[in-house]
Amino acid sequence: MAKVTVLRHPELCPDGKEFVLEKGENLCKALLSHNINIEHACEMSRACTTCHVIIKKGFESLECADEDEEDLLDRAWGLTGNSRLSCQVDVGVADLEVEIPLYTINHARE
Repeated sequence: MAKVTVLRHPELCPDGKEFVLEKGENLCKALLSHNINIEHACEMSRACTTCHVIIKKGFESLECADEDEEDLLDRAWGLTGNSRLSCQVDVGVADLEVEIPLYTINHARE
């Protein structure tokens, strides 16, 4: 099991949040199930970058992004070396600290 710490985000998670996930759980789905309404415009089909997150701690414990994810991340706002699409992250056993960027490339938020 891994503890996930979501850093404060002024709109999506103003107080920050912590929760525990089983190995193999999807990060985007977990954020949503814990009432952190991260954008996911493509419904987690790996076709956009609106679920972009920055893994501040625990990045090395995750499986590497594949080439398609890396190509999409090139379009993400605020890209860092520890950026991932949360819809493509399956949690391992290491604890994670997650930052949700302030902006996405999505101009119309539903």
